[in-house]
Amino acid sequence: MGITVDRVASPGHIQSSQPKFKWQLEKTVALKIININNADDALHEKEFENHITKQHSAHRDRVILRTCMDDFEVSGPEGKHLCLVYEPMREPLWIFQTRFVDRKIPLPIAKAYIYFLLVGLNYLHSECKAVHTDLKLGNILINFENESILTDFIQRRQPMQYKVDNESGRHIYRCYNDFGPLDANHIKNMIPKLADFGLAARLDKLCPRNGIAGEQLGIYPIQPDYYRASEVILGCGWDSKADIWNFGVLLWNILGNKALFQQVHNTNGQYDAKSHAEMISLVGSPPEALLAKSKAMSEHNWPESVTNDTGALCNNAQEFFGGPFFNAKGQFCYNELIRPER
Repeated sequence: MGITVDRVASPGHIQSSQPKFKWQLEKTVALKIININNADDALHEKEFENHITKQHSAHRDRVILRTCMDDFEVSGPEGKHLCLVYEPMREPLWIFQTRFVDRKIPLPIAKAYIYFLLVGLNYLHSECKAVHTDLKLGNILINFENESILTDFIQRRQPMQYKVDNESGRHIYRCYNDFGPLDANHIKNMIPKLADFGLAARLDKLCPRNGIAGEQLGIYPIQPDYYRASEVILGCGWDSKADIWNFGVLLWNILGNKALFQQVHNTNGQYDAKSHAEMISLVGSPPEALLAKSKAMSEHNWPESVTNDTGALCNNAQEFFGGPFFNAKGQFCYNELIRPER
């Protein structure tokens, strides 16, 4: 598609654009302008979203995945910036929650959204053979309940707020993310969409599982701290089931506006994997087979080292997460962290 933008906007900013050809209608889009330091990550995001677009684009479940419509480059003082063009969305789910009493989405709406998101994940896993790896409230976006809301905003918009950077003298604009209260008459037209595939992984590009064609596993750490699956922490290798665990834990935030696991950081604010002992409190100790696999995998280093939150260069999951967490008898080494069942 051809889109020419009338000015450069801040990441995610909703922007009116002029049509490339006279017979085309003006279209409103959202821009994600990439910092040049993240150029490789942005290229991965673009290529991954192109991969999604090529898979059964007419499939009814495809609409739940928000992917870029177009892309272009702009030049700046430090180099070129990749710009990804997206369908404009109203807000992320964590802002959407603030529209309701006690930040709790009414159960009928929450149930419908959970269904939509599971449908989207199923399409991503089964049709695209891929894993999102980064499911959180900020990566679930809600569309506009009515096109007129967006149109009205554009027509009456005020100049964007900005500040001037003291060192460079550049204007830094503030993103606008408040489109007013919901219209209850149109809320049925609002659906959630899975977004931000910058950390997503294609299963066909992961490590073969026991040499079996089509059976793939990821080995490097993934997922937000609160939602990390046990097989990721133990270094057993992961696949699309890690997304399902991630989403299952996220349901506590969606339904009750609180985290299921609440003690995953130390006093310095760094992720502390052993504090995920809350898993043991809720579902019991890991199966022996999982612990055996963790031990076997820890004896082999990753192809490339990875730096963890403390700045240490790590060669396997045990080093990355500060393991081992279980002794030779399969007993957890930090029983004092296991809290009574909540």
